[in-house]
Amino acid sequence: MSRKLQRAVAASVLSMFAMVGSAHAETTVKFWHSFSKSSGEALNKIITNFEAANPDIHVEAEYVGDYNDIVAKLQAAIPANRAPDAVIMEVTRYGLFADRGALTDLTPYFDADPLKGDLYDYAREVGVYNGKNYIVPFNSSTPVLYYNKDILDRAGFTQEPPLKTFDDILAVSKTITEKLGSEGITGIAAPGQFARWGLVMSNDSELIDSKTSDILLDSPNTIQAYQWMASLVHEQKVASPDGVTDEDVGRDAFYAGKVGMLLNSTGDYGGAKKALGDKLEVRPMPCNKVCSVPIGGAGIGILSSSPKEVQDAAYKFISYAASPEANAIWFAATGYLPINKKSASQPVAAQALATQPGIGVAVKQLDFAHGRARPPVVTWMRSTEYKMWEAMALGQRDVTETMKDFAAQTREEAKRSSN
Repeated sequence: MSRKLQRAVAASVLSMFAMVGSAHAETTVKFWHSFSKSSGEALNKIITNFEAANPDIHVEAEYVGDYNDIVAKLQAAIPANRAPDAVIMEVTRYGLFADRGALTDLTPYFDADPLKGDLYDYAREVGVYNGKNYIVPFNSSTPVLYYNKDILDRAGFTQEPPLKTFDDILAVSKTITEKLGSEGITGIAAPGQFARWGLVMSNDSELIDSKTSDILLDSPNTIQAYQWMASLVHEQKVASPDGVTDEDVGRDAFYAGKVGMLLNSTGDYGGAKKALGDKLEVRPMPCNKVCSVPIGGAGIGILSSSPKEVQDAAYKFISYAASPEANAIWFAATGYLPINKKSASQPVAAQALATQPGIGVAVKQLDFAHGRARPPVVTWMRSTEYKMWEAMALGQRDVTETMKDFAAQTREEAKRSSN
């Protein structure tokens, strides 16, 4: 073999080893999330920016469904050793996994992170369970009231009607349904679970006390709120029963101009604005007895089963996702709340606030927004609430009887999960 050929072969071998070394130097973080469509596009942009700044880390993002899907798939994946490294966890349901030791305590990371001082108080609080930090918020929200201005105009409202109490909402819903029902338009979408929780809070109650974990499903004000919500469907008939069994149906009907009002997450702002454009109006949630709304959304947690170097890389991504630059991109594209105090001054966020009316409504509700209970029983309670709600909203069961039964079952489940 000639010396020239030997040098070529040696160079090729060195190149191969360099490539292998480079491949091994890259840390991959497998990340499960619940964002599709425009939210998924915004997440991909954040991941691309992060990887550009951290070329030694690859975030392998995978959409696995909604929050319920994530809980179910995580419960199956953990014992099978197929869990991801990082995962989006809804703010009331991560306690189940923290309790079982499946999530890493992020307190040492978070306490050493300069980012901590830049987050709003609520954003620092929602990730804490039993004194330890298990998630860092990514997509935070409150419910808001959306309405289609064109539908209200056509229903005869020459100016905006009051929308502050249950009676106000019902009156407008009735008028819309009476005036436009022949066109297949209903007054309001059946409220989804997040909105239902918010309506209970606006009636001066809770599902589970956030401080004591007492079950309040059968308290008078909770029952009263459910009676009103259920009446929208089976008594007043201002909300379609189709939206009871599938929340997305009501939301999509609102987007399609077939529903006058929608109580839903501020995280749906991007989709609603894209669908309705200048017809969209956004207002605070009603204050029926008090002004009080739940903090919703999710944060990112790290699985305790992942190797330490992967956990370190995952936290780098979590910290970046909560940075002003990344959080501003997310807020402007989706309408989810800013979690970082410096996000609003970023050009993309400032432009959104100036040009997208209504995107800042949820931010104004933060003065009376509250974190919710997050012990393990909440996951069971939220899953069970869907079928209880369906029975009440469709007129299959009495509300008072159902809520008392639901409360008793939840108390029993709380005892089991604490043992």
